[in-house]
Amino acid sequence: MGRLDGVRCLIVGGTSGIGLATVRRFLAEGATVVTCGRTPESCGEGLATFGPSPPTNLKAIPADASAPDEVERLFAEALDFLDGRLDVVFHVAGISGRRFGDGPLHECTDEGWDVVLNANARSTFLSNRSAVRQMLSQPIDAHGLRGTVLNMASVLAWSPAPDYFGTIAYAASKGAVRAMTTASASRYARDRIRFNLIAPALIETPMAARACGDPAIRSYLEAKQPMAGGPGMAEDCAEAALFLCEPASRFTTGVELNVDGGWCVSEGRLPPALNSGTP
Repeated sequence: MGRLDGVRCLIVGGTSGIGLATVRRFLAEGATVVTCGRTPESCGEGLATFGPSPPTNLKAIPADASAPDEVERLFAEALDFLDGRLDVVFHVAGISGRRFGDGPLHECTDEGWDVVLNANARSTFLSNRSAVRQMLSQPIDAHGLRGTVLNMASVLAWSPAPDYFGTIAYAASKGAVRAMTTASASRYARDRIRFNLIAPALIETPMAARACGDPAIRSYLEAKQPMAGGPGMAEDCAEAALFLCEPASRFTTGVELNVDGGWCVSEGRLPPALNSGTP
């Protein structure tokens, strides 16, 4: 315990799923946390999971992470709560855009492309820009850092599964986040600001409810994510986020960490002999 004692964190998209699991994990390790949801309602729902008396070292702020003026306000309010210093920014916020028209390239609509790139890539750009501007103004801390930025990608950006997860805008948006993180890690290492990336496969969260509830996809995951034989848990990603954000990993930057239960090294279908149980 205490791996984040004294660390001041902002989690963008931290009111459900992976973000909320990370809020809980960071609080358990002694961090002071600001969490951001898109609406006052989502912030209230996130806080309600802590019971009638949420921790005093937690604040929820509603903001649209894809709107520049709202991101500026978010950071101003967060810094006020965090006494003027920001050690960690973890950007989790994003969407799956099928309902807006995302799909395979020949089927993806203009709206699907624009909505998904706006929610996933643009929002990460805005939060990362505000984060690095603040961190550049901060003195180096006792661990040799000005700050840490962690972003959320997806294995679908480089390990596609077109039969079940053929969404071109989503893959492109997460590829953009990957490129942005790598470029920023390179540029800001000299300033003692580190940028890292976690890339989940299918995780049991509200956003993934459709996929997780599909019997065909769950069957596919038995071999595609063999470490679990199905979807991962939000807590799996929270543990990865903790490692990449804690001071103990201060010498780690530019890292892409797959949290995928074997997705990227597995075929997704067992050979017939294994399916039949024949050695």
